[in-house]
Amino acid sequence: MMTPEQKFARWVRVSIASFLLMFVYFIVADIWIPLTPDSTVMRVVTPVSARVSGYVAAVHVRNNSPVKKGDLLYELDTTPFLNRVEAAQIALHQAQLTNQQLDAQIAAARANLKTAQLTARNDAVTFQRYQRLSASQNVSQQELDKARTTWQSSEQSVTSLNATIHQLTIERGERDDARNVTLQKYRNALDEAQLNLGWAQIRAEADGTVSNLQLSPGLYASAGTPLLALVSAHTDIVADFREKSLRHTRPGTDAAVVFDAMPGKVFAAHVTSSDAGILAGQEAVNGQLSQPEQSNRWVRDAQRMRIHVALDEPLAQPLPTGARATVQLYNSEGPFAHFFSGLQIHLVSLLHYVY
Repeated sequence: MMTPEQKFARWVRVSIASFLLMFVYFIVADIWIPLTPDSTVMRVVTPVSARVSGYVAAVHVRNNSPVKKGDLLYELDTTPFLNRVEAAQIALHQAQLTNQQLDAQIAAARANLKTAQLTARNDAVTFQRYQRLSASQNVSQQELDKARTTWQSSEQSVTSLNATIHQLTIERGERDDARNVTLQKYRNALDEAQLNLGWAQIRAEADGTVSNLQLSPGLYASAGTPLLALVSAHTDIVADFREKSLRHTRPGTDAAVVFDAMPGKVFAAHVTSSDAGILAGQEAVNGQLSQPEQSNRWVRDAQRMRIHVALDEPLAQPLPTGARATVQLYNSEGPFAHFFSGLQIHLVSLLHYVY
């Protein structure tokens, strides 16, 4: 029979051995079968706003209602946008009429140019004849000067008409309406007006659920001001692990997930990717000198890195964004590791009944 001192010594040895065994287990488990409760269900949340400003005419969805990509969410009063489209159409038509008027002016100027060229040619012949007659003293100097002036005036008329035609041609632009700059300007204005008219209808850019709906008919919606949020139907599970726990983790590594909202259930999953870094490792380019981290601790806190996990099978009922979860990784393929990792995650799933 053992004495009390022997019993105490035995319990001390058992406690030390248990502590060492647990210590070794946690070291090995943190490398080959790591587990983290720092996991969250994330969804892409898109603030929805109109691209143009206007008064809300109708709302076609309700808060927390599911929508598909392309579904009409709400629409603005289209009256001012229709007026702008009509004004742009009128401006384009007016520009086309102006080009037709310029074509008529160019045609008239070219006809006048032909007449002026004939007149200048006749006046030149007359002046040359007067020059010959002047040499034989058959005409006076006054008549010769008058013939010279008439010929020079005719030449100036030709030059002036050529300049007018050139100016009208530049103002008219390309004869091809598809490349005419003036018409293209008004066509662009019409396209923009029609685009704004289309933007008066705000549609879902992706499948999701409407949330934080804050609009009603009659409300003035400013362009770029979110009036509701669209929560994506696609879920992303993010998990934060210590750096050393991810040494053997790769995309495709098997995992298991337990959700706080579903105690007692373990879901098969796999690692899809890992983030390239965290905010603490981002260097701000601000023109200032670096500020080294100051610590007087011998052993600092371990850094955590983020990975992304996807379920092998989708949930029957999607969880809200921000739901908490626990993620178990299977960094080792051996039966020993699978047994203990499965034991860990099932124990956590049962504990969720308590807390």
